[in-house]
Amino acid sequence: MKTSKIIISKGMRIQWEANYGIVGNHSGIQICTWTKKALRGKGVCYKQKFYNINTHRCAQISPAFAWCNENCIFCWRPNEWMKNIKMSKKQVDEPKEIIKGIIEKRKKLISGLKGAHDAQKEKCEESFKLFPSHWAISLSGEPTLYPKLAEMIKELRNHNEVRSIFLVSNGQSPNAILKLAKEDSLPTQLYISVNACNKKMFEKINKPKYTNGWKRLNKTISLLSKLNCRTVLRYTLIKWLNNSEKDLKNFAKIFEKSKVDFIEIKGYMFLGNSRKRLVFENMPTHNYVKKYSENIVKMLPSYFIQDEDFLSRIVLLKRKDSKYENFIYKTKC
Repeated sequence: MKTSKIIISKGMRIQWEANYGIVGNHSGIQICTWTKKALRGKGVCYKQKFYNINTHRCAQISPAFAWCNENCIFCWRPNEWMKNIKMSKKQVDEPKEIIKGIIEKRKKLISGLKGAHDAQKEKCEESFKLFPSHWAISLSGEPTLYPKLAEMIKELRNHNEVRSIFLVSNGQSPNAILKLAKEDSLPTQLYISVNACNKKMFEKINKPKYTNGWKRLNKTISLLSKLNCRTVLRYTLIKWLNNSEKDLKNFAKIFEKSKVDFIEIKGYMFLGNSRKRLVFENMPTHNYVKKYSENIVKMLPSYFIQDEDFLSRIVLLKRKDSKYENFIYKTKC
């Protein structure tokens, strides 16, 4: 399939609007399961437990909704074609336009939840009327492919209500990360996904667009200790694919060398389109993830187990000499 330049087509928009709010040419928002639960008083996202973000005032978004330079087999999006398309530079939306559109779409999506019989009135009103206090740039696609990401983060910082911005990247664009640092546009917390511990495994699990994808990821990891923001490695544990004893040792070497503030070890979830690529047995239980984390932390002299969340099947490791508190308290990022 040849690389092509497209925007979100009319057909794609109609199909996706059922679950997402599509904004402009290439952005989107979704009200995630945990936000819906929070609005009904039925629990909060693990990020609130770990980092003190407000689940009910979260905006989970993407400025590159259908564009990615990997086709990870554990991704629950229909991503098989994403690495074969490019974002048209002629149709790149401005950050202000995207943010405005996100707010409008988010209100429409939230409004449908306000009438639920078990809706928490106060939280629903805050979520609907107030500007989102937490922005998770992680919904779908690879956000660093949006050429005006630095400007978007700066624009979000201009809003007094914004307390935290989390950016999740696959690490395939180290120059984009360097640009954020150079332009003083780093997020509150930067996540890099690390799901493989060698080139062969990386190409099997992540299916990168670039032939030097493994090299790109490692370059990004080498930058993390130099960045002036909270840094996290996100490792998705997939049974039978990246969890052998040998893998454990190799992951430990990568984690220790990265010097990141936090490491999230999260179990793969058998959801969405990933069910076409993997099987139910690839999904570990929380106890499995916890045991794996206990084994790997023995090989990490600089880290300790900080917390865990049973429902999300995730364990949090923290660097012993990190200068950051777990909880984010500041009123403006």
